[in-house]
Amino acid sequence: MIARTMAFGAAALLLLLLTIAVPTTVAKAFPEVIPLPNGFAPEGVATGRGPVIFAGSLNNGAIYRADLRTGEGDVFIEGEEGAVAVGLSFDKRANTLFVSGGPTGLGRVYDASSGALLAEYQLGTPGATFINDVVATREAAYFTDSRASVFYRVPLGPGGRLLPNAAVETIAFSDNYPFDPAAFNSNGIVATSNGRWLIVANSGAQAVYRVDPDTGEATEIDLGGDALPNADGLVLLGRTLYVVQNSSNQIAVVELSADYTSGEVVDTITDDDFRVPTTAAVFGNALYAVNARFGTTPGPDVEYEIVRVER
Repeated sequence: MIARTMAFGAAALLLLLLTIAVPTTVAKAFPEVIPLPNGFAPEGVATGRGPVIFAGSLNNGAIYRADLRTGEGDVFIEGEEGAVAVGLSFDKRANTLFVSGGPTGLGRVYDASSGALLAEYQLGTPGATFINDVVATREAAYFTDSRASVFYRVPLGPGGRLLPNAAVETIAFSDNYPFDPAAFNSNGIVATSNGRWLIVANSGAQAVYRVDPDTGEATEIDLGGDALPNADGLVLLGRTLYVVQNSSNQIAVVELSADYTSGEVVDTITDDDFRVPTTAAVFGNALYAVNARFGTTPGPDVEYEIVRVER
């Protein structure tokens, strides 16, 4: 009996040693780089319910959806000829995804679970406009236009409900908001948590502005002389504003005053994997910035990705 027990114990020990010695490959949760399909040409990103991120394609308006935990994903909404997807905004109340349509002049809204197209708004004149970014608030969705000194308001119902036959309102910026017909002007847009103010990035002016969503009255946010070259997408968490600076390959961190009229650039986020990031979204303690790779000749074999950085 003693001999059998000792033999069993030796066998168990050998099995344990073999288990320890054999390496196992475990996928890292929340990978630092999430690959997108080759040739996808992304620009906008938004996080959805849970660890989900969406990215839009400049090529054909397709929407890619990935799991932030695994980095795996697939094309959620198929593209179509002539369509464009630039900035995105997710409204968790109604589980809807708003998409700005660039030169098409369109704003679109999709069901974020099924991918069904729920609404389409003609905001600007096709070919003479560039609907760049969008933010959904409690009362409306606001779209920027890089080719005009205006922004667009689409009213929403309670709980983010889409309103049948909603009338699009075009709101002009105040005269002190800079506009250069030869430049790329309004870009990223976010809203304060109470919806009282919009914050808009003006790429040509290398600055950010506090904007009244009802009147268009704009106030440059005083950063103490600091400029924000290549200002693109924005993320606002409380009074911390993250400004993606595309060709600068960095994200500026700005601490804003209580009235959002001034601020200080307190940090700059960089990463070796940045390749002209344009917009970002937040999940947990991280920002997810998408590489648009502007300056690289587009093609079916060009690689694109979303990069995770600590905030």
